[in-house]
Amino acid sequence: MKTRAVVLRGIAKDRPYSGTRPVEVEELELGAPREGEVLVRVAAASLCHSDLSVVNGDRVRPLPMALGHEAVGVVQDTGPGVSLVSPGDHVALVYVPSCGFCADCAAGRPALCAKAAAANGSGALLHGPPLLTDASGAPVLHQLGVSAFSEHAVLAQESLVPIPKDVPFAVASMFGCAVLTGAGAVINTAALRPGQSTVVYGLGGVGLSAVLGARAAGACPIIAVDPVEEKRELALRLGATHAYTPDDAVRQIRELTSGGTELAVEAVGSAPVMAECLTAVARGGKVVSVGLPAPDRVLQVPALAFAGEGKSLLGSYMGDAVPRRDIPRFLDLWRAGLMPVEHMHSGTLPLTDINTALEELASGRAIRQVIDTSGMLSA
Repeated sequence: MKTRAVVLRGIAKDRPYSGTRPVEVEELELGAPREGEVLVRVAAASLCHSDLSVVNGDRVRPLPMALGHEAVGVVQDTGPGVSLVSPGDHVALVYVPSCGFCADCAAGRPALCAKAAAANGSGALLHGPPLLTDASGAPVLHQLGVSAFSEHAVLAQESLVPIPKDVPFAVASMFGCAVLTGAGAVINTAALRPGQSTVVYGLGGVGLSAVLGARAAGACPIIAVDPVEEKRELALRLGATHAYTPDDAVRQIRELTSGGTELAVEAVGSAPVMAECLTAVARGGKVVSVGLPAPDRVLQVPALAFAGEGKSLLGSYMGDAVPRRDIPRFLDLWRAGLMPVEHMHSGTLPLTDINTALEELASGRAIRQVIDTSGMLSA
């Protein structure tokens, strides 16, 4: 079948993206679902900083590639052997299609699935080679097994989590990446306990989701750090108790918490910010890094911070989430009013405005823009 999709053919460093137009909407041929695969009509796809990192080359991916990894849709058809979803199901799309059998999957850490990492790194799908081709017949690769900036997508059934049909698409679209990563970092990776003090550096979709996760887990105080005033104000509305600019944050954090917080979440993707987080936590404190720095960045920190001060630096990919467990429970928290992710929604745009959306994200103005991929939001 034919589908319109956003395709990146070359790395783009030059801004504004709204003028240079590094990605284009192309009509592609999409193959039918194979064994274990599912055809989904994509209803809404959120634009994440990880998408921008592919466009500007911070996250090196093989090209050409059809972009988009945080989305929700409706199952249209299934290939042989599919048992996890059925046509008509509303589903959240997940960017790590865990195999369920490797050592990490068996240990309850599907985000680190080796088979999924190999497929995602090559631009293939979990069950086979790419299913997208352009007008010349050349293959177009999949981003993280999803390629959600498209009218339709074929995914491994392991990339899908059924969700209730009454959850608005624009809300549900943020749960497959931002909420899993940010809230998961606090709840799963850090195992935050009620009453523990927390600081979150970086208030994009992932950082604000970490604020929501800290609020749901009962953290106090919850400190938000970002240079953008509007983002700090939003963090306060979402549950942060204090909000600081980066300029003097460490001093203010130490004064407020009598020496440092028990947890710091780094959601910037910056080695210097990771180092500052280690300074901001108290003796015995934890730093959880969820940001994705460019591959050539090097972290330099005092070695004595670990054995000498008992501090921990933990990496968290996809919030150490188990998507089929965590997406439903996070949606339950949303229903209870404890994760009002709708406040992160910066606007809705058609597929053809993707370059404008990239520029808004790069500028720091936007948090989560939702792309109306197939007209279902405007219907």
